[in-house]
Amino acid sequence: MRRKINMSSNHQHLLRLVLSCRKITAQVTSHDTSNIIAMASSSEQEFLALYRIRLNRFPRSQHFWDAKTASRVGEKLGFRLKDIGVTSINIDLEEELSRPIHYRKRVLPLFDSVKRVGVAVDGAEKLGEIGPV
Repeated sequence: MRRKINMSSNHQHLLRLVLSCRKITAQVTSHDTSNIIAMASSSEQEFLALYRIRLNRFPRSQHFWDAKTASRVGEKLGFRLKDIGVTSINIDLEEELSRPIHYRKRVLPLFDSVKRVGVAVDGAEKLGEIGPV
């Protein structure tokens, strides 16, 4: 049974990204309690076949996820947020701007996918100023 989140005007949700060369995880926390209310990751079942292919290719790559994977993770997260009634999330702009440029370019499609599903991402428009992907 899914529960709906009460959306009052002062209720904020924060999107946090955990990035490594092997996976990307997006988790949305409640600002009041810091509890995770929704998350999606490239380590989920859907991505395992692609991960194994990238793991065994030659020459070896340092990165096992790309912008396309990030986009799909964002789409899954967006649908999960819509399911529980969340229509707007915030990002920690300072944290996102402190990331290396190659990570920032690969996570922009994640934010776009969440927006396409119908969840507003406050602060993501400032990240788009880094130039073309």
